[in-house]
Amino acid sequence: MRLLMVSATTYEMAPLLHFLEENAVRHSFFHFEFNQHTIHPLVTGVGMVNTALAMARSEYIKEVDLVIQMGVAGSFTPDLALGTVVEVTSDRFADLGVEEADGSFTDVYEMDLCEKDGYPFEDGWLKPGKQVLKSGLKEVRALTVNKVHGHAESIDRIVKKYNADIESMEGAAFFYACRLMDKKCLQIRAISNKVEPRNRAAWELAKAIDNLNGEIIRLIQQI
Repeated sequence: MRLLMVSATTYEMAPLLHFLEENAVRHSFFHFEFNQHTIHPLVTGVGMVNTALAMARSEYIKEVDLVIQMGVAGSFTPDLALGTVVEVTSDRFADLGVEEADGSFTDVYEMDLCEKDGYPFEDGWLKPGKQVLKSGLKEVRALTVNKVHGHAESIDRIVKKYNADIESMEGAAFFYACRLMDKKCLQIRAISNKVEPRNRAAWELAKAIDNLNGEIIRLIQQI
């Protein structure tokens, strides 16, 4: 199987790259052979635009069988402990729209600027489509934002509006690009922080990345 491994930063993929360097045949930084699989790492840069553009420009995207996005995320729910690794099965662009005079948010679907069920959307949500690999991880709903939430009032509003479990800065763009390019995909994320009034000291980024990469390596080994 040919795999394209996508992350926003090299840091989020570093343990996987170390594993491949130690255990795989390395043809280049962008090409490894492991267990009869071809693995191409792709670091896109942070955010939706970088993610979609980097994937569209990838020289490997047309030939791979599965695209896996790996990254960290913030959790809206206390049910997800820091370090927990999850699979995102629904995602959406959660800050594309207008802020109203009362501070509420109206998205482009409510404004009738976009069709909420126009392909590849389902009621404004994006999903990975037909799966070729089961992760066995807890499945969650995610929001993708340009500005992560760090104020109590805005957090409360977005949770009530969309009832999602986690947020990231790339996930919906990843699903959107994969669906439009007709690529099988999987989005795996580890919880690095709670979505709460901004408190960087409470994050457990290193733990999340270690757990994330451990699960990714497990998945690659079981294919």
